[in-house]
Amino acid sequence: MAKTPKAKNTSGPKRSRQPAADALPTKEQILEALAQEDDIKGKRDLAKVFGIRGEMRRPFKRLLSDLEGEGVITRTRKALRRTAALPHVTVLDIPTDADPDNLHAFPAQWNQEEGEIPRVRVLVDSHSRVAPAPGDRILARIDAGEDMVPDYTAKPMKVLDKPRRGHIGIVRMDEEGARLIPVDRKQKEMRIPLGDLGDASDGDLVEVDVKLSGRLMIPRARVTTVIGNPKSEGAVSLIAIHNLDIPNKWPASVTREAEEAEEATLKGREDWRDLPLVTIDPPDAKDHDDAVHAVLDTDPANPGGYVVTVAIADVAAYVRPGTSLDREAYLRGNSVYFPDRVVPMLPERISNELCSLKQGESRAAMAVRMVLDAGGRKTSHSFHRILMRSAAKLSYQQAQAAIDGNPDDQTGPLLEPILKPLWMAYGAMSEARDARGPLDLDLPERKIKLDKTGMVADIFIPERLDAHRLIEEMMIAANVAAAETLEQKRTELLYRVHDEPSSEKLHALREFLGSLDISVKKADNVRAVDFNRILGKARDMGNIEQVSEMVLRSQAQAEYSKENYGHFGLNLNRYAHFTSPIRRYADLIVHRALIRALGLGDDGMTDQEQTKLSGIAQHISTTERRAMLAERETSDRLLAQYLSERIGARFEGRVSGITRSGLFVKLIETGADGFIPASTLGKDYYRYVEERQAMVGERTGESFTLGDRVEVRLVEASPVAGSLRFELLSEGKRGNKPPTRPLRKGASNSFGPKGRRKR
Repeated sequence: MAKTPKAKNTSGPKRSRQPAADALPTKEQILEALAQEDDIKGKRDLAKVFGIRGEMRRPFKRLLSDLEGEGVITRTRKALRRTAALPHVTVLDIPTDADPDNLHAFPAQWNQEEGEIPRVRVLVDSHSRVAPAPGDRILARIDAGEDMVPDYTAKPMKVLDKPRRGHIGIVRMDEEGARLIPVDRKQKEMRIPLGDLGDASDGDLVEVDVKLSGRLMIPRARVTTVIGNPKSEGAVSLIAIHNLDIPNKWPASVTREAEEAEEATLKGREDWRDLPLVTIDPPDAKDHDDAVHAVLDTDPANPGGYVVTVAIADVAAYVRPGTSLDREAYLRGNSVYFPDRVVPMLPERISNELCSLKQGESRAAMAVRMVLDAGGRKTSHSFHRILMRSAAKLSYQQAQAAIDGNPDDQTGPLLEPILKPLWMAYGAMSEARDARGPLDLDLPERKIKLDKTGMVADIFIPERLDAHRLIEEMMIAANVAAAETLEQKRTELLYRVHDEPSSEKLHALREFLGSLDISVKKADNVRAVDFNRILGKARDMGNIEQVSEMVLRSQAQAEYSKENYGHFGLNLNRYAHFTSPIRRYADLIVHRALIRALGLGDDGMTDQEQTKLSGIAQHISTTERRAMLAERETSDRLLAQYLSERIGARFEGRVSGITRSGLFVKLIETGADGFIPASTLGKDYYRYVEERQAMVGERTGESFTLGDRVEVRLVEASPVAGSLRFELLSEGKRGNKPPTRPLRKGASNSFGPKGRRKR
């Protein structure tokens, strides 16, 4: 039986339940009327519903103003309506200046026409599985309460990654006016009407709103914010900093706290100023947060053993929980290192002064003293809160030269009493490391050197010295000791974890290695030593570049976690970050946990911090990934700028990635990455064969495989987006044609010489 259609109301708003004579309606009655009557457009219509006239009009208007001020109703143009309610589950942004002990948030998306944006209290207690902090974006379950005026509270469900800014680009002036060159290579150029340029000039980095104009709905940009000019400021990193929302300005409260900080004294500390600890760092390092010392163990029960000491700047003494310094350090999560600048986690007053272990100056530190046997295995350790004085500030190259027989005036007197014992202890630790069998994936990392204008002057691969390995091995040992101590004391901590490869990635790796006639055991419980055997075989066969790239891709990403599932790459059952609290918030948390667990002071981890460890881990894992992305994007932009003057030049490279759409090539000379579209590969039709990590011609069997050495010509360089496009000049290897596979109806993964999909 058909429903009778609802009759349309053509006589204006109906009268709702009437208040008593000469009485104003209640707030509940007004909201009920707005909910039931579609024809109420403004205050006049609402007054008719309740029969408001004469002297009642003024108090009635005040009542409506009160409701509007409370955010219960909203006025859009000349219409009144009840303010939109938040959905039961929504995405919220917690302001960076929110009180960590009393968090509040606002909806990530809100239409201003729906009324004033609602403020939401975020509920976190000791039982909460997700513990967000200022600056986080969260998915939360919403409760509006029982009252007429919503009292929104939120229970966090998950901390989310924040998206990039919508539209950021560089302004370029031309004969027709101005255009926006987007920093995101996936976005297209847009025109900027001259009236929408604001104060922007040619070369400025700007943020824009996008509006569609004309019948064809062509996107046009309107400048809303001028961020700066990367070229005039000599800082290409400015693009990534703003595109990825990396905090780079110090709030006044943070600067004030840093300037007011006083040097730590001997009170509550052991005096280790006579122990000749030394710092070994890059020659241009401005902060020195770790120092080392080693000596032969005189205990007769440990013949041939060593006592190794690692001292780390005591950042926890200056950055205390709940302070502005702490909130800003958490928000940043870590320092970000660009070729043209550093965005530090802590102000210079802390990182470069009070917490820098300067030669000859008294400094507060957390130290771990480790006893090793003759084979380099740790037999015991202890943590101490100390006052130390660095005996020498050395560079890696300086220390290595002394050990190699070329000491200078500074290292000469240090060689026998300090440097040789360090190298002897390192030799023993290396034996223990080799026996442990961590993943031996040694991929060269290029460094970019800039000139005074901020442009690329040189690209080089730094020499890997034993001095680097010595410091690395001693830091790893200290990190392990920190995790072990906190577990023994049953104190919660943040682990640095690295999961084993997933079964899907292992399957893909096996298929690829099978195409190279390298066999791999089929069990899913592989160990780091199994990968080392694979790398050894590849080295003998001359395929080390291809195999190293695929082994790297098969690995999970290391992260921070309250739960421990070990570190696969280092082949360690427990691991934490302890050695760099100047630049990593995770290390600061571990320092505080040690102070609490060992009773070393009143500035250790708080109960509230313990309840929030899961959220802290998720947040700083996100900021770490953000930093890695920003550093990589900035290097790409600098290299694209560097190569933009060599369009048409030929380069040697290696295939570093393959997708259905084409080949990625890394240039051997500079390490720059570029793309070759599949449509330009040749005269054949090319099919992507995933198990071989190859693009294979259907007719000829010509193939291009991951790791292949190729010659390319540079066709296009986009410095703003950091992208390069190449033309392939080399011929591929001749071999078997790709296997034919059934594809879904109407699809193909083959490409012809002009980009046409083969039908």
